[in-house]
Parts: sequence; C-alpha cells; structure tokens
Amino acid sequence: MTTIVSIGAAVQDVFLSQSDEFKAVCLNPHDCFMQLELGAKADVNKITFSTGGGATNASVTFARQGLNALFIGTIGHDPAGEAVLADLDRENVDTSRVSYSKRYNTGYSVLLLAPNGERTILTYRGASTHYDIKNLDISDVEADWLYVSSVAGSMDALDDVFTKAKKKGMKIFFNPGKNELKQTAKLKGLLHDVDVLSVNKEEMGLIVEGKTSEELVRHGLHLVPTVIVSDGPNGVTASDGKSIVQAGMYQDVKVIDRTGAGDAFGSGFLSQWSQGKSLKDSIIFASANSTSVVTKIGAKTGILHRGFKLHSMPITEKPL
Repeated sequence: MTTIVSIGAAVQDVFLSQSDEFKAVCLNPHDCFMQLELGAKADVNKITFSTGGGATNASVTFARQGLNALFIGTIGHDPAGEAVLADLDRENVDTSRVSYSKRYNTGYSVLLLAPNGERTILTYRGASTHYDIKNLDISDVEADWLYVSSVAGSMDALDDVFTKAKKKGMKIFFNPGKNELKQTAKLKGLLHDVDVLSVNKEEMGLIVEGKTSEELVRHGLHLVPTVIVSDGPNGVTASDGKSIVQAGMYQDVKVIDRTGAGDAFGSGFLSQWSQGKSLKDSIIFASANSTSVVTKIGAKTGILHRGFKLHSMPITEKPL
C-alpha cells in the first residue's frame, strides 16, 4: 500500500456564518471587502468548529482514499491541539510523529463566512509556523511520497527534509506557500528534488516566464518532471512531460466555503498519481475533490471517500 507523509501546518478553525453583517461590500467585481463597525456587536447565527492546515487536510484525503497517511507537524499542549489530533485519529491518520511546542499554542483561525462563500480569516499561526528541523526529521521514515505545502518560509528546513526524502527514495509533491514564493532564488534551488510542483498561475509567474498557463507549464518542465498550474474558474493546466492536460470546472456548484479547496486539489491529485493513475484521471479526481470541499463548511468535511463515482468534465489532452 502506498504511504504518503505530509509535513506542514495544523490549526483549529472556527467558522462564524449566517450573519447579516458579513455581506460583501464591493467597489467592483474584483475589489470586495467585509465591513464591520468598530465597537459594534455583530450577531452570528451559526458557529462551526473544524480543523485545518494544509498538511492535515492532505492527510485526510490520502487516508480516505485508502492510503497510509502519516502527518508530521507541530501543535501546542492545548484544546486546539487535542482537536487536531482527535480529527486525525478519527480519520486513521498516523500522528505518531507529531511534536509539541513548549512556547507556542496550536495555530487557530476564526473565519468570517460571507454568503457567497468568500471569507475573512483572523489567524494566530502559533506552533504551526515555528518549525524546528529536528522535529521534521524523516531519516527513519519509510514512505513512497512526501507531500509538502508550506513550512512558513523555512527554506533550511525544506532543504533538510527534501535531501533526506531523496536519500530515502521518496518522491516529492510540493505546493509552496507565499513565504516560500517570496524567496524565489532559494525556491528554485530546491526544485531539483521535486517530482510534482503544484501552484496557481500567479505563483508560477514568479518562478518562470510565461503569459498563458500552457507557457508557464512548458517552462516549468525545465525545473520539475510534472507541473500543475491552476487558474481559478478558468480551470487547470498540467503536464507530465509527455502530454498536456487542460481542464475546466468539474461541476458548477454553490460555493459555501472555499477553505481547503487548494489542499483538496493537490492531495486529490497525488492520491491518484501515486497509485499509477494517468495525468488526466488524476486531474479529474483532484477537481472533483476540490469541488466537493467547497460545498461544505470546513476544509475536511467534503473530502471524498474511496469509491466515489466520478462523472465527466470539460478536459482535453494533447501530446507535448
């Protein structure tokens, strides 16, 4: 059975929704904000507790797809940390390598959900972004793949983890966060170890030249064997060096909450790709997983289980 180890953030999420005060105020379609009067009390009619963090979200996708999932990350000795572990234990994710911070609390986010599915997030990152290299040591871990989203821009930690993963024969899926992307030169230096790079169009534009998603993907293949570039409602473009796949939306659904959609896509792709599925089939499942997640509140609730019946979607494949 395929084993995937996920490294990154673990947080508790608290969603506040169904409030008249959370309606989006838009100057134009691309410039919207949430307006709360200073000193006022805003009534909220629904509260939902969940857990998040890119690595825990990914781990749940892998576990629900019947893979061996191991999570490595740092939490605090507090109720939020207990909630993270309880969720992962319930999903049969291996948490034996979780470390505890003596200084910081578990990451914690309060998400204000607007009726259109967009959200404003108040985040205490805490232990989820203070990484100690010794707590990320995978030299004694046996796994087929390493899944990494973001480690808060700690490039030394990434370098150490990637080097050890390669020595152990692991393949690497990398979905860098904003703090890694700010350090473009160092990021490029790490990509020679990466097998699959997954970013959005704007992010890929920071790494290579190109105007269209296809141009960005083609240029990205000079750095990594497989490249995935997403572009919101415009879909996704991906290549494994043999063909190029372009996909639209899996399904037009009512968006309840976008939290975790990117994690669901990346982990959904790897859950299939790691089992030998084709690029096209892996993209279809990734799209379905992401679509399902945005129809529920919370990053994990909508993650698909093994055996889910997929339907067709707008997708094309052509030789590279």
